[in-house]
Amino acid sequence: MEVSWDLGQANEKQLMFFRARTAFIAYGGAKGGGKTWAVRTKAVGGAAVNPGIRILIMRRTYPELEENHIGPIVRSVPKEAAVYNATSRRMTFVNGSTIRFGHWQGELSELEYQGQEFDWIFIDEATQFTERAFNFLKGCLRGVSPYDKRMYLTCNPGGVGHTWVKRLFIDRDYRTGSRDAEENEDPADYTFIPATVEDNRYLLEASPMYMRMLSQMPEDLRRAMRYGDWDALAGSYFSELRAEKHRFEPFALPAHWRRYRALDYGLDMLAVLWIAVDEEGRSWVYREWTKPGLIVREAAEGILRRTPPGEDIQATFAPPDLWSRQKDSGRTMEEIFREQGVVLTRADNDRLQGHMMVKDMLSLRPDGRPGLLISSECKRLLSDMAAIQADRDDPGDAAREPHEVTHTVDALRYFCVSRTLTAERPRAAREEPEEDPIFGGEPTEDYLNYGGDYVI
Repeated sequence: MEVSWDLGQANEKQLMFFRARTAFIAYGGAKGGGKTWAVRTKAVGGAAVNPGIRILIMRRTYPELEENHIGPIVRSVPKEAAVYNATSRRMTFVNGSTIRFGHWQGELSELEYQGQEFDWIFIDEATQFTERAFNFLKGCLRGVSPYDKRMYLTCNPGGVGHTWVKRLFIDRDYRTGSRDAEENEDPADYTFIPATVEDNRYLLEASPMYMRMLSQMPEDLRRAMRYGDWDALAGSYFSELRAEKHRFEPFALPAHWRRYRALDYGLDMLAVLWIAVDEEGRSWVYREWTKPGLIVREAAEGILRRTPPGEDIQATFAPPDLWSRQKDSGRTMEEIFREQGVVLTRADNDRLQGHMMVKDMLSLRPDGRPGLLISSECKRLLSDMAAIQADRDDPGDAAREPHEVTHTVDALRYFCVSRTLTAERPRAAREEPEEDPIFGGEPTEDYLNYGGDYVI
């Protein structure tokens, strides 16, 4: 039995999106270009005409996924053509093709999609996803089906993914210098199709006030959302961070430098940083560890395993909520950490002050070098700091969402806002013992007979 249905009419830019054949295809720029409709139509059309193809549609949150994709697709596709299973969030077509609907929950989604295989992946509103999420999902483009593996993205300027989307699709600044060919990015793999509200005549006919609404936004948002200007919105909250200034290649740290740890703990994620402070008070983040799903005992054991016996940790800074008593046991998580051998020091949890301290330490000192440097091996911290945005409601503070990029940044904040000691330069070896500056060396006869009443 043949089944047909009307998928709608595409505009010129949407047709370019449908016809593109590179590995990574991004569509959008300004708001109102018809991005979400293009995703739905390409996915449903692809499933209908390509038997057995496996498709994934991703959105940042489930309410957005339900409103923009699941609901409209289920209503538009005839039941004779496909059946939707709400439990698995999967639509199965009569020709064996499937569309799975997912929303991104950070590390939890990495566990869920580990080992999954798809032919096409759609990331709707890609600038709401971190580069880490993008790279993880790229790993799911695989399998032995006859279909070319592709990723389709839609995007507007701004958001946690602004920097990486702009780098790949707007600036076309690709990493090509690695000795490992698999790590290099091929410019031929990337296509960007810019679109504005003028391209979407159906929207303008249905909502003639929409263009005026975009034009009345604040200047930076107007340039970004009305015209698709990728330079209108700033990138990271930590705009001071520069790889050439703040990143260092690992080296053997001097043994006399003082060592500290800082952590952010929750069942969703443990983030730990190891930091050394040199003689000038400059801080060097030289090790990191992140892992979700750990109870306190496991977290403490993991921290100790990753701290070599020769490292004398001066303090381990942690958020105040670890000192809160649990309702069921009456104990605190700090107590359990201490019993396992990790003694914690309570850090100030003032977000704004802490983030300002991080910014201050990233600034350059009189000698032209910053007060905070980060090892190139601390990839998660560097990535999270580059991704985190300013809070829309409080631009002076960093955003709390997406939560997945806040853990390492919070650990660093606890360190920067805490009081630490600089390292002491080791004394040069001497043949004669140095005189004590308080007592002045060997006692003299005058000193021994001071006062005249006592003879020794």
